[in-house]
Amino acid sequence: MKSVLVIGAGQFGTLIAMRMEELRCEVMIVDTNEDTIDDIAPYVTNATIGDGTNEEFLRTLGVDNYDVCFVTLGSHFQSSLEATSLLSELGARKVISRATNDVQMKFLLRNGADEVVYPEKQTALRIATKYASDSILDYFHLEQEYNIYELKVPKAWHGKTLVQIDARKNYNLNILTIKRGGEVLIPSADTMVKSEDIAFVLGKFEDVKRALRI
Repeated sequence: MKSVLVIGAGQFGTLIAMRMEELRCEVMIVDTNEDTIDDIAPYVTNATIGDGTNEEFLRTLGVDNYDVCFVTLGSHFQSSLEATSLLSELGARKVISRATNDVQMKFLLRNGADEVVYPEKQTALRIATKYASDSILDYFHLEQEYNIYELKVPKAWHGKTLVQIDARKNYNLNILTIKRGGEVLIPSADTMVKSEDIAFVLGKFEDVKRALRI
């Protein structure tokens, strides 16, 4: 069971806290707004009123005892930067901070954040990629240029086995799983792809476009 500290009980921080509580983590959430804390308190392990930019207050929380600390003050960048820096100085094991633009991301990484989440950008990229083609059903970002794509299988793959398709050689893609109706298959070399199948593939967008001929 992981212990989690969330600084900032806005919508983003609240969603993280509630979901991690559902996943059986021990969650402490902090905010300066008493009404906000009262609203979230029934749904998390602990909720307290406090200023995440105050060093003495953070010391009382024992931030080095948490497995991960989230700073979700994206709309208040100066506060986010201060809280991130203080958590790092106080020995937090892992600090994940929210940014709302690329400049904020760079500053947060330079001032103590181990990782920065940029939900607006990530959502925009996901939606744009998903609707760039009728064949792309969803998209999950991994690292750098690599992503996992949920695809309607290209017509060129219909009725062929994975060996015959040879996606790695021909398209620089890895077929991870195939969804057929309500069943998820871990395909083998002799698995034959059907026209109604949905494939989950790992690769770069340019290679996916080439496979889909878009």
